[in-house]
Amino acid sequence: MKSAKKVFVALLLMVPALAVASESVRLDHAPIKETDLVSLQNGAHTYVNYCLGCHGASYMRYNRLTDLGLTEQQIRDYLIFTDAKVGDLMKTAMDPKNAKEWFGAPPPDLSVVARSRASGAGTGADWLYTYLRGFYRDPARPTGWNNTVFPNVGMPHVLYQLQGEQVLKTEERALPGGHKEKIQKLVVEKPGTMSPHEFDHMVADLVNFLTYMGEPVRKARVELGIYVMIFLGIAFVLAYALKKEYWKDVH
Repeated sequence: MKSAKKVFVALLLMVPALAVASESVRLDHAPIKETDLVSLQNGAHTYVNYCLGCHGASYMRYNRLTDLGLTEQQIRDYLIFTDAKVGDLMKTAMDPKNAKEWFGAPPPDLSVVARSRASGAGTGADWLYTYLRGFYRDPARPTGWNNTVFPNVGMPHVLYQLQGEQVLKTEERALPGGHKEKIQKLVVEKPGTMSPHEFDHMVADLVNFLTYMGEPVRKARVELGIYVMIFLGIAFVLAYALKKEYWKDVH
């Protein structure tokens, strides 16, 4: 019992350290716009082609994509590659047991990944945008890949053919007073089929879609909230005028 308590206390002490470590990574701003339907459609296409094979979105249904301006026929033709129906959840076909054997743990569900990755260092979209562009070759890792945002990650770089192969290089920068600072920089060693600008744009679309999946009704919620605030403002003016009318003889 005492040893269990010691382990529990040690884990509690590790939490602040882990939080500081995660926030020490400089995240790039994700240039996303959740009202851009073309971007969301492109992101959905990238997701089902490169992510859905391992990462499901078990809280999202295919027919929800009609909110992005797609018809059910377009969803069947371009976004469903299995025997799933339009009304089905976006589940991965990968067996969890096989996934655990191949990767050490089943790949996480991505339904709310953009919301879960939000931190003091940036939004969940910023984390995803930096993470997906931060893979580099590392022969010491079982998959041959590592990541600047998620060190020793078990996920391989599934988009490397598009981005190319990056390597992490350390450079020295001169500082005032004769001091030097070592900085790490990602360099494309083998170009991919996309230019860096094209790849960043594709990743931004993918992150845009992942952000949308975390809360598909966000746009409607914000619009409804605006109408509610306008209504409450008008109701306040009327209530205040009524209050003055009732209490005019007293005041």
